[in-house]
Amino acid sequence: LWWHKPVIDQELLQSLPNLKVIANSGVGMDHLDLKLVASFGVKMANAPRAVSSSTADTGMALLLASARRLVEGYHIAISSSMEYCEADFLGVEVTGATLGIIGMGSIGYKIALRAKAFEMNILYHNRTQRTEHEEQAVGATYCEKIDDLLRQADFVMVVVSLTPQTHKLIGKREMELMKPTATLINISRGAVVDQEALVTALQTGVIRAAALDVTYPEPLPRDHTLLKLKNVIITPHLGIKTDKATYMITEEAVENILAALNGLPMPSEVL
Repeated sequence: LWWHKPVIDQELLQSLPNLKVIANSGVGMDHLDLKLVASFGVKMANAPRAVSSSTADTGMALLLASARRLVEGYHIAISSSMEYCEADFLGVEVTGATLGIIGMGSIGYKIALRAKAFEMNILYHNRTQRTEHEEQAVGATYCEKIDDLLRQADFVMVVVSLTPQTHKLIGKREMELMKPTATLINISRGAVVDQEALVTALQTGVIRAAALDVTYPEPLPRDHTLLKLKNVIITPHLGIKTDKATYMITEEAVENILAALNGLPMPSEVL
């Protein structure tokens, strides 16, 4: 599957009696009815190894672009009326700031590695706590309660899979716990954040800014309010869109398919 195509529904599965395996070009499997697919005896695989570095890079790129107001600055720099940049056109400091990572899987951990190089104070919330060695390697502190992370972080990075439990995980209550100077970055799935609550939070100064690589739907309707706000950066789901990552995803998908067809364990099987 590439970018959720084709749609796997009961009709398609019934039309493919010899189907043995579905290999997905990415980590997220929220577009698949896993129980339905499994009921047809079809194995499933994703591509977690291929996407983690490029997605972590995207997360840090969004954090930096939002902090330093790069998109706004670009439009000022190319403006026909540009004479000088206003002295009060200020971003916020990244070095020494506190980053809260929600979801410390392989992508979240690679974000922590990158953030350490920026001398950031790293907090994380996850279903399970990382080992002491893993925490020390990146200087990360575990927050058992998500509320504790939200109250302290200058930047909140959301890196979770979309499940019924994480649908609108970040809503009005969670944004109101955040600092008014904080930035929300979402590189997981659009529906993990309550989008209407985010619009209100950005308009009323509940939080400083947002940087989103994902929305719902994708793309947003052209008249959506989020597209008109200056304190939000939106990119078109660029997370894994590099030449190298695309090649690696294809390789990982083929590796899983060949393993399944030859009766061998799939490296990235999703159960």
